[in-house]
Amino acid sequence: MWIADNWKDYEVIDCSKGEKLERWGDFYLVRPDPQVIWDVPGTNEHWKKKNGHYHRSSKGGGEWEFFNLPEEWSIRYRKLTFRLKPFSFKHTGLFPEQAVNWDWFSSIIKEAKSKNPDRPLKVLNLFAYTGGGRHPRGRLQRHGILGKGKRRRIRPCRRAHPLAGRRLRQVRGAGNPARQYLRRHHHGSAFLRPWSQGRNLETGRQYLSLY
Repeated sequence: MWIADNWKDYEVIDCSKGEKLERWGDFYLVRPDPQVIWDVPGTNEHWKKKNGHYHRSSKGGGEWEFFNLPEEWSIRYRKLTFRLKPFSFKHTGLFPEQAVNWDWFSSIIKEAKSKNPDRPLKVLNLFAYTGGGRHPRGRLQRHGILGKGKRRRIRPCRRAHPLAGRRLRQVRGAGNPARQYLRRHHHGSAFLRPWSQGRNLETGRQYLSLY
């Protein structure tokens, strides 16, 4: 297991009773997590002095309760800057645990560029859920990234992307018809999400067969 332990602006401070207390830059959020199955005393002061708390609904979904939290704010990872915003489905627009993957494919791209500096590099991201993973690739590529993602998630990614030091036109969103795009274009590498079972597993096999 790889551990994302190079963060300065993010940390999981405590967790108990199906919730976790996190620090995102200067702000503290409490969000539900089904993997937190233990019940221990929450002694950290920020359980009470939190800036945002996402409450699950018994009917599905949930809603945020805010305590002096700005509508948007930014955090940094290495040379990358990400703009965060609480969404109605509990997420902030970023998955910090993915930083280990950012470091991994950044090293691969650097190595490829050092071996052949004149070779155009194109990477296709087939797991563009929030757009966070596009930024480290975008900093290292000559050509833009095309992410397969839902259009309503591509717009926030485009808004955040200039903070990563790249021009807006270099990130394009394919939306959901990624299969049509794969049939027409070729990329040097592709990043896919881990499919587990059922329909998602079959979708993954279809993408791989096209690639």
